[in-house]
Amino acid sequence: MRLRDKLVAPRIMRVFLLTLLVGIMMLAGLGVGAGADRVPDSFEDARQAMVARQLQRRDITDPRVLVAMGTVPRHRFVPGALASRAYGDYPLPIGDDQTISQPYIVALMTQWAEVAPGDRVLEVGTGSGYQAAVLAELTDQVWSIELLPELARQAAASLQEMGYGRVQVRSGDGYQGWPEAAPFDAILVTAAAPRVPPALAAQLKEGGRLVIPLGPPGGVQTLKRYRKTQGKLVEEASLAVRFVPLVRPPALKAGPGADPPGATMPRPGPGAPTQ
Repeated sequence: MRLRDKLVAPRIMRVFLLTLLVGIMMLAGLGVGAGADRVPDSFEDARQAMVARQLQRRDITDPRVLVAMGTVPRHRFVPGALASRAYGDYPLPIGDDQTISQPYIVALMTQWAEVAPGDRVLEVGTGSGYQAAVLAELTDQVWSIELLPELARQAAASLQEMGYGRVQVRSGDGYQGWPEAAPFDAILVTAAAPRVPPALAAQLKEGGRLVIPLGPPGGVQTLKRYRKTQGKLVEEASLAVRFVPLVRPPALKAGPGADPPGATMPRPGPGAPTQ
């Protein structure tokens, strides 16, 4: 056997076994959460192709994440005119100058968050509600904050309609987190910040995971996964990405180069990894 074949064969076998495991889990209803009572829809084939081609062929290996991505109807979180493109390997606009991140980035951030059943999870930047729905397939305790009131209302309505009514959504200052619901086992932020917001670090449990893109607008950005260890954030993983920047409420904006005076809110960015 040639060297190339020796290297490729194990990967093919791993993908085959993982696909088989995910299929068994989906048939058995294992690892599927709040919205799992839906019947198959006309996008089922496209959704499963997305999981197989965009996620499993990369580095998404958590079976529960793959099942969640293969369950949540992404096409219902985008404008109707874009439904046919919902499962493509790219972000899409959702209105109000916002986007829904590409499937791979949603899956990667979810995998890095290591969400277990019963975990308390905070998402900063609700957007369409898609990421929150994926998280709700993994745990029944999800909180999500969105700066734009109308976007928060629409996302909450979509989540309720699709069986994810347990997700708590509110419009507010995401830079401050959700203190009354803290501490959290995992926090996911969906836009690039210059540094980790102190309030989010404080609201993370010991052993908790923080997934957040860091870097300047239009510059080099890095998606990072931290774990809180002995009260400090320890970086464990990173990936070059391109996200939109954190957006501050107009009344709280500081001058160029200044730190936020206590209120910064991310908008869901395209989440496209740099190539």
